Amino acid sequence: MSQECECNESCEGCTVECDQRQEQPDPASFLEELNGKSYVGKVIAVMSGKGGVGKSMVTSLLALAAAKSGKRVAILDADVTGPSIPMAFGLHERPVGDEAGIVALESESGIKIMSINLLLQNETDPVVWRGPIIAGTVKQFWTDVVWGDVDYMFVDMPPGTGDVPLTVFQSLPVDGVVVVTTPQDLVSMIVEKAVNMAKMMNVPVVGLVENMSWYECPCCGQKLPIFGESHVQEDAARFGVENVACLPLNPTLAAACDKGMVESADISALWDFAQKL
Repeated sequence: MSQECECNESCEGCTVECDQRQEQPDPASFLEELNGKSYVGKVIAVMSGKGGVGKSMVTSLLALAAAKSGKRVAILDADVTGPSIPMAFGLHERPVGDEAGIVALESESGIKIMSINLLLQNETDPVVWRGPIIAGTVKQFWTDVVWGDVDYMFVDMPPGTGDVPLTVFQSLPVDGVVVVTTPQDLVSMIVEKAVNMAKMMNVPVVGLVENMSWYECPCCGQKLPIFGESHVQEDAARFGVENVACLPLNPTLAAACDKGMVESADISALWDFAQKL
């Protein structure tokens, strides 16, 4: 029987050279082209396996730490259905555009920000879109927004491992992932899903941040593990991650984010962590 008759029309794994052979697509071909008026040096995605762990707050603090160390910084808010980055930075005006694209807004410290909440008619309007439209919006934040020159772009991901995280990993040249967790055993289990997704996409996990690790008693200064004992060091060793940080449960920091004053927050707990990204 000839080689032509044995062909199953699947060229993957086939070693036979023939006229009908088709080249398999390069995974890099899924990458979207960055806006022509922009330069981004390193892309760091901040993700979590579930919501409510303080991912957006950690993203804001990491961006602030990078900016205070002299880096040119941007935040791409990929949490389209639950955007909170503009509120944390006190940004409420609508961005303007020109022939090059939509110009990212700048915070007081010079951090460039783009979020769907900056484009809505009303900030409280829900984004009731299906997955493909949401994923397309995230791509447009990369291709259609004028970011200028940026050393570090932090991508605030929605919780979980669904459409948008997949789109970010495939469409943006992500250099590393920071995974945010809290001390509960359930969260620790779900964090492993986020870590495994990063591995599947061949993106290194460059750090683990455990939020709400403890609460410091204002009377005696004792550190109280309100949500249980910390597991971050064990998780880091299991996943082979060296860069680890722990953040306390801090009502003052939460209030600063609510008031749009995250740039006034104390970032000392994340300073060393941010410098290693």
